[in-house]
Amino acid sequence: METDQKTLHSLFLRISPGRFHFLKFILEGYDNLAILSSVESREGIVVIRYPEGHKVELFALLVDIAADLVE
Repeated sequence: METDQKTLHSLFLRISPGRFHFLKFILEGYDNLAILSSVESREGIVVIRYPEGHKVELFALLVDIAADLVE
């Protein structure tokens, strides 16, 4: 089964509400890696949308910065 290159996968995360802009800044540093949106800002729930081809790089980045996403 071939995945459409324009299809974006969604990853929902809960981060510290005050860390949203930090994560957005980091993701923007990687051109076209992923799109970050807030789902429930008070609770720190966000969604990261990404193409399949960026999954490995995105998840490696998230592992590296996971401790910085919670206060």
